[in-house]
Amino acid sequence: MALRDPFYAVIEAGGTKFNCAIVDENRNIIEELRVPTTTPAETLSACVGFFKHQKTLGRDFSEMGIASFGPLDLKPDSTYWGYVTKTPKPNWSFTSVAPYLGDALGCRVAIDTDVNAAAMAEHRWGAGQNANVVIYVTVGTGVGGGVVINGKPLHGLVHPEIGHFKVIPPAGIEGVCPFHGNCVEGLASGAALGKIWGQPSETLGDDHEAWDKLADVLAQLSHNLLVGFSAEKIVFGGGVMQKDGMLEKIIAKTADSLADYIVFPDGTGLNDIIVLPGLGTRSGLLGALALLDS
Repeated sequence: MALRDPFYAVIEAGGTKFNCAIVDENRNIIEELRVPTTTPAETLSACVGFFKHQKTLGRDFSEMGIASFGPLDLKPDSTYWGYVTKTPKPNWSFTSVAPYLGDALGCRVAIDTDVNAAAMAEHRWGAGQNANVVIYVTVGTGVGGGVVINGKPLHGLVHPEIGHFKVIPPAGIEGVCPFHGNCVEGLASGAALGKIWGQPSETLGDDHEAWDKLADVLAQLSHNLLVGFSAEKIVFGGGVMQKDGMLEKIIAKTADSLADYIVFPDGTGLNDIIVLPGLGTRSGLLGALALLDS
């Protein structure tokens, strides 16, 4: 299905805020509202109120795309399809998101993880165009990853949990994930950096050893994604990736780790594969739209 309606409802549903918007068929954001993620009742009611008001302004829609934090139940025949399942986010375990919003607004709803959706958007309109295997990794408060293969988001037992790949911790530090200890999220997320180094990541100086160790962890992740998925694009987004020089550090350390094992096509190097988002900070929100354009 290609985009054909005048307006679409989209939500980038995060653990801190729900970013709600009306988008037209040309991907222009017509109106936008950020709703704090508090309790499900408060947050979802505010979202419904925003979209109902948009309808009164003539911005009617019949479809909604939701790019959501998870874990999510994405099996179409499941009783809990479209629900956030067991999550550490207080009060949100087994919350109906897609069914609730679809019923309240009388529209068809497509839902996937925020990172799968972002990978879809980057594949269609961003840094992953013309690539068969696109992986989007967000490094922010947490670490998540979405995988798109031949234009379709990867689903299986559940959905990819790339942030919980186990890695070898850099010398002198240990991961803090409550489930897996030394996984990528437990070593590289903004929350983990704060715990490991005893101060918020945004206060760490440019020459702090944390950044070199962070690049080490993300290079291990990149190595695994390249050999595990044969990724043609690995797109790194999220607040932590806005650190100057971080992408270059990851590329250099990934090259060392691979040790020339992978033979790249002529004219292609790691700097063509490991990249920043082509859509900037809009990958997630436009990812919700991409779920409808499939």
